[in-house]
Amino acid sequence: MASHNTRLIRLIGLFKLLKAVLLIAVGVGALKMIHSDMTEIAFRIVTKLGLDPGGRYVGKLLVGAANLTPDKIRELGVGSFLYAALFLTEGIGLCMAKRWAEWFSVIITSSLVPFEIYEIHRHPTVLKFGALLVNLAVVAYLVYRIRTDDKAASEVSKQ
Repeated sequence: MASHNTRLIRLIGLFKLLKAVLLIAVGVGALKMIHSDMTEIAFRIVTKLGLDPGGRYVGKLLVGAANLTPDKIRELGVGSFLYAALFLTEGIGLCMAKRWAEWFSVIITSSLVPFEIYEIHRHPTVLKFGALLVNLAVVAYLVYRIRTDDKAASEVSKQ
């Protein structure tokens, strides 16, 4: 039976795989919508949900949809696939409990923290703050696990 530590690593891996699947869905959706009228699609969604198109936030959404060019939509799709590839690599490696995947996750997740902090500073939301805390907790746990396992391995090799 897997130890508690390995189960937690695999749970983190499954979370990374879930994020990869969601990003692949976003990428496919974006590429399918490259030549669509995004304003019309957004307006139909707003209407179906019974929202006021003249409302402050809904209006910003509609303006944002109007500003989406095919190139921007393509970039969103390609970017989603690139991030999905990173998350797939992390997720598969962590599910297999590989040491390289732990290091890979620490490096990738840590490198994104400054961008998350910048985004929170620009437009703070509870969701962004929560995502930052989850990512920091994952990094802290992985660093702790790597250090603990390395220390245990060095003690065994000394004997």
